[in-house]
Formats: sequence, structure tokens, C-alpha cells
Amino acid sequence: MEAKRTLVKSPPELWAEVSDVAALARHLGEFGEIHITRTEPESVVEWEGDRASGTVRLEPSGWGTKVTLTAEVPPPPEPPPEAEPVATEPSRPGRFARLAWWRRAVDPPAPEPEPPPPEPSGLDEDEAAAVLDGVLDTLGAAHHRPFSR
Repeated sequence: MEAKRTLVKSPPELWAEVSDVAALARHLGEFGEIHITRTEPESVVEWEGDRASGTVRLEPSGWGTKVTLTAEVPPPPEPPPEAEPVATEPSRPGRFARLAWWRRAVDPPAPEPEPPPPEPSGLDEDEAAAVLDGVLDTLGAAHHRPFSR
């Protein structure tokens, strides 16, 4: 998925925000722990997180900077197939089985129930798109109070 917007900020100002791992992690925290994998100075940052990976592209525009955020969310893992129970025929007691009554097993222990499958930890595409839009809103917001002393 992709989110684009032209922000009224200079490319160096935005680059300082998206090229710093700590600042980028603050913005993209919904995707887990963020690592920057590759950068092209002043234009591209490629990142990977626990739940997604993507890029941030900066391009100078007329009155600001065009910012393009992309994210690739891996599909949730498929649950393992259910194991079919194996039918076993009861064994016929042997010739001396009635004489060995003391060695008989009481009842075999019941098998332990399998734990429920883990919840998928990935984001769906709508949630990821909302995160990217939120990042653009945060990047485009003014972080100072104008005309204050």
C-alpha cells in the first residue's frame, strides 16, 4: 500500500526526521521495531519492521516536498492442518492375560489438548494504510508555536 502527500516543509527538514532510526521508529511504531536497511541521501529510506517493511521517498515539489510512504505487510501465516486421529483396533488379550491381572494398565492417560493457534500478529491493509496516513499527518504538522515568545 502507498500513501502520498505534498508537505509544506523543506526536504532537509523532512530528511532529518525520516533518516534518523529513533525518529522513524516513533512514526512507524505500529509496525514493530524499525531498522533502516538502505538510504539514498536526501531522497529514499528503506526500512524493515517486525510486522511490515517499506520505503519513504522525498521529492522536491513546488511549495514543499512530495512524500511517498509505502508499506508491504506480509500475509498472515496459515494455520497448520488438523491432524486426523489414527484409528487403532483394540488388541485381543493374550493367552495368559487373565493370569497377569496385576500388570494391566488402568487407563492410558488422556492426550493433552493442543494449545489454540496463535493470533496473527500482522496488520491488515486497512490498518497499515491508516498508520501511513497518520505518519503523513504527523510529518506535515507544525511542531512549534508561531508568534509566541
